[in-house]
Amino acid sequence: MEGMAVVRVVIAVGGNAMTSPDGSARPEEQQAAIEVAVEPIAELICAGHQVVLTHGNGPQVGNLLVKNELAAAVVPPVPLDWCGAQTQATVGLLILNALDRALAARASATPTAAVVSRTEVAADDPAFSSPSKPIGRYRSEAEAAVMMDHGQHWQDRGERGWRRVVASPEPLRCLDTPAVLALLAAGFAVVCSGGGGIPVVADGTPGGFRGVEAVIDKDLTAALLAGAVAADRLVIATDVEHVVLGWGTDSATELSGVAVGDLEALLAGGAFASGSMAPKVTAACRFVRRSGNPAAITSLAAIAGALAGEAGTIVHPDASHSELTRPARPSTGPTPHRLIPH
Repeated sequence: MEGMAVVRVVIAVGGNAMTSPDGSARPEEQQAAIEVAVEPIAELICAGHQVVLTHGNGPQVGNLLVKNELAAAVVPPVPLDWCGAQTQATVGLLILNALDRALAARASATPTAAVVSRTEVAADDPAFSSPSKPIGRYRSEAEAAVMMDHGQHWQDRGERGWRRVVASPEPLRCLDTPAVLALLAAGFAVVCSGGGGIPVVADGTPGGFRGVEAVIDKDLTAALLAGAVAADRLVIATDVEHVVLGWGTDSATELSGVAVGDLEALLAGGAFASGSMAPKVTAACRFVRRSGNPAAITSLAAIAGALAGEAGTIVHPDASHSELTRPARPSTGPTPHRLIPH
């Protein structure tokens, strides 16, 4: 990273980076996975970059939902906004502990902090009138009925059973940006807006908000957050180094440098899966359009190279930086564009 310009960067890390490779999320596995995930982030901090880290929380919220279901006949289920707050705090704790150790090993005294963060959405967002975001496990009709008695929305998904669905509204504002900015000004590396932020709506009182049952896309919130903190770069860290067009086909190509207009055209043409890569591409394009700064989609291991413009898919604000795509490496397994929970 020698010679790389110092920047303020927002890094969005998927929830699967917080679990073991097989997707299990026992406490010790989450801790071990986070220990690995923070290593490249610590390198960036030690290089002098200001880092704001946001993260997924799908596996962690999934665990809480199972507890809700098992205990529903005994205690009322914890609402989804509470689940978001709890998992933000838990994942934040694990990240801070791991990051502090990684920084100390590099003789860095950079302080770290986690902010339990709210994201405002509109009470009249159309998503609330037709919840469609599936969360949690498949359950039997009888088990789903217990949860529906508590006001939840469930859908019959055929042979696999019933599954809960919730709204996924558009993020409008990261309410706790002032706290993040104050911490950055004081020299902190900051963890915030986990899982897309705790969804809240204005409650009609001066400065008042209330939580709602919803899931906000993590990457879309990351783009909003990056603009709010005047980030120089947005890096969306996933489980592949490049965005791939035509994955699994003979014409598969890895995108390296691409103009935002070209990427938007590919997105509009349905080139990316709606449940996995499309939200990441959308978030990157939104940040570039709003800020005029580049964004990157890449793997955690390649984030330093992405900041230097040498790795990953770099989304540029103008066409002059677009580069030709090159043949992708042959596929040796399932598509890497797997769903990365919030």
